[in-house]
Amino acid sequence: MLKRILPITTAILFFSLIIAGCSKLDTTDIGSELIPAVDNINTFDTILTINSTQGVFTTDTTKVGNTDDHALGKITTDPLFGTTDAKIFAQFKPTFFPYYYGNAKDTIIGFDSVVLCLSYKGFWGDSTTPLQLQVQEVAANAGGLWDSLNQVKTVNYAPPTTNILGSATIDVTTLGNLIKYTNGKDSVRNQIRIKLSSAFANSLFALDSSGNNPFKSDSLFKVFNNGLAIVATSGNGLLYTNFTDSSSKLEVHFRRKNGGVPDTVYSAFKVVTGLSTLITQSATVNNIVRNRPAQVTNPAPGEIYLQTAPGTYANLTIPALSTISNRVIHRAEIIIEQIPDNPVLDGYFSAPNYLYIDLKDTGTTDKWKPMYFDLNPATGYDPDNSNYYYPGTIDFGYFGGFVRSKTDVFGNPVKYYNFNLTRYVQQIVTKHTNNYTLRLYAPYDLEYPQYYSGLIPFNNRLAQGRIKVGGGNNVNHQMKMRIVYSKI
Repeated sequence: MLKRILPITTAILFFSLIIAGCSKLDTTDIGSELIPAVDNINTFDTILTINSTQGVFTTDTTKVGNTDDHALGKITTDPLFGTTDAKIFAQFKPTFFPYYYGNAKDTIIGFDSVVLCLSYKGFWGDSTTPLQLQVQEVAANAGGLWDSLNQVKTVNYAPPTTNILGSATIDVTTLGNLIKYTNGKDSVRNQIRIKLSSAFANSLFALDSSGNNPFKSDSLFKVFNNGLAIVATSGNGLLYTNFTDSSSKLEVHFRRKNGGVPDTVYSAFKVVTGLSTLITQSATVNNIVRNRPAQVTNPAPGEIYLQTAPGTYANLTIPALSTISNRVIHRAEIIIEQIPDNPVLDGYFSAPNYLYIDLKDTGTTDKWKPMYFDLNPATGYDPDNSNYYYPGTIDFGYFGGFVRSKTDVFGNPVKYYNFNLTRYVQQIVTKHTNNYTLRLYAPYDLEYPQYYSGLIPFNNRLAQGRIKVGGGNNVNHQMKMRIVYSKI
């Protein structure tokens, strides 16, 4: 299982207290909307130009652990950002070995069906267009990289598949309805159910726990069935599922006798997310393929395209920060505003919940580091020290970066973002520290490999969110830095 958390040790907490006492700048601590009034006598403001360039993560390192929400679906009609194809691969297996159906004293008198069930955790996109889902077998020769113990793959990886086992048309608007099964004895909401083929069901029903058959051990079962692929063949959105939810399982429905009374029940195979002496954790992969139009990779002047991971980014520079004179900075913020397009599609394919800014790390090749001071001013951290380079949590109320709504100069409803970089800018103008290149993007997780080999979770859901914003030279939706200050 991929642990998407940042380790916190006693040493980190100790150093955090030291840094908190030493690095606080003499600047305003008040909230994101409360700053002194600009009267041009005691308090002034100025706008600094931002140079912005479009970027695309060509080799995306985003990873999805088997306990994370997985994206599934297909986006086909987004004229701004093109198509998205999200597939899920997962190993459903018995929860114990040697395996048997039912209880130890049951007599099995017949088999009915096998149903793949996925929990429903949400949707992003056009819910008026149904998703056509298909279940396939992961090929038996897909071992090695596919099911290596504790090896989590990036979103670029997809194992080969073979037979089609089943399909279903999913209307996400009805998933909250009550579904009854096992002759009405059981019911569920927010669950996707796909009945698999009779041939696959019969292959499971024919097995038992004797001899050298697949139910004897975990390793033998993986040879028999190396996992399932769930793909979308049509649709215009992404739904989300989680394998730790009790609704996610492979149901094997059968008839039994226990004490002479016949009954219809089911056993459940699961995606195993923990480790035991008899069962290894299940392999899972969330493969996501983006096919973007040329306007994203080569946008028109004044346009920037931001897409949640696996996605895109923008590099920002603010040359005037290097020459600005010393002053008291009450507020320094970057303002980013949406360029409105088709209001219907902008509603279906909504903006990222959060954007994020970090810094180009000097002296390294294509590496980045966290923003100084402003991620969480209540926590001491130092982006240049590997022991406490990140604050642990971001204070979004102070730092900003979350999506907001307003109307633009033409009265159109748009989304916008503010980033509070007051302490960072104060450090530059007072101590003449480095004026870094900035990276603006909508991450799923944060990665700083020069400090830590793992990933730091961020607040966006995988692949959910896209927005076209104004660049630094856009006339009507300009990306800019506004500084409110007093002279010394």
